[in-house]
Amino acid sequence: MAQPKHDLPATTAGTVLGTYLRAQATAFLRGLRLHEEGAASGSAEGSEAARSLRGAARRISCSLSTFRAVADSSWADSLRTELVWLSTTLADEHAYGARLSRLMDALQRLSGSPEVPAPRGTAGSLTVGSARAGALLERQLTLARTRAHSATLQALGSSRFHAVADAVAVLASEVPLDPVAARGRVDEVLAPLAEVARSRLSTAVHSLPAPSPSHPYDADHDSSWNEVRRLLRVHRYAQEALGGDVARLTAAGEALTRHRDAAEAAAASATAARTPRIAPATAYALGVLHADQRHEVEASRATFQHIWQPADSSHAGV
Repeated sequence: MAQPKHDLPATTAGTVLGTYLRAQATAFLRGLRLHEEGAASGSAEGSEAARSLRGAARRISCSLSTFRAVADSSWADSLRTELVWLSTTLADEHAYGARLSRLMDALQRLSGSPEVPAPRGTAGSLTVGSARAGALLERQLTLARTRAHSATLQALGSSRFHAVADAVAVLASEVPLDPVAARGRVDEVLAPLAEVARSRLSTAVHSLPAPSPSHPYDADHDSSWNEVRRLLRVHRYAQEALGGDVARLTAAGEALTRHRDAAEAAAASATAARTPRIAPATAYALGVLHADQRHEVEASRATFQHIWQPADSSHAGV
């Protein structure tokens, strides 16, 4: 693994980690301000601000986990728990909206595609059923999104959230560090901790089930891939903190994000298909949609492996 380069070889672990955490805390506070302004004005910028807010929260929480030995451990554990709660809460509303858009786009694409055959005796079933399938999905996912939005508003107005925001505001100017570990050199303290994150990721990738062309719609392996996505994010943020090149890791992460999105969209279409008393044409359209999204899952897995393999063979940038 190539070690990150710093202008000063003797830069302490506390200096590097503190600089990164303060930068992410500042990004968090900026995202929070923009989110509040967007929510007040009804601007679409609120969604982007929420994404920025979640990203900063994840970077702080992951860094406090990876480099826990360098920070004040009790403080790090407490703040990390609260940031995970916050980022998860904020993610739900966006996820339901994005899932609905993804499924509507796929239905429109599939309905006009001659490559999707209707079974014998049901010519035109996809076209006929897609409108009803879309209406059913919109009803179910819009309801879920509305509930998530209410949960987000409740969370942002809670004393728990205000305590988190206050803690991050303090972090923007002062990082509680372990006085001994913080004085260590980067290559002796931070780099070995980052290597642990890389090793866990590599182990998880090598443990992924082998692809099975005969079962492209099998969702049993999704959880293993989602765990790789989580570990990849932890590793990428560790490399960011050390000033490493994360371009390849970012591309691999995007492939796994598409994997997750397609898998969750497929699950949503399957759930809708189990709705009682829906018309056969609607069920057929939802089945085609499910198969389409599972194909997207397989394609995303292949993309990730293509990106990962060259790096994995030499551990360069991984």
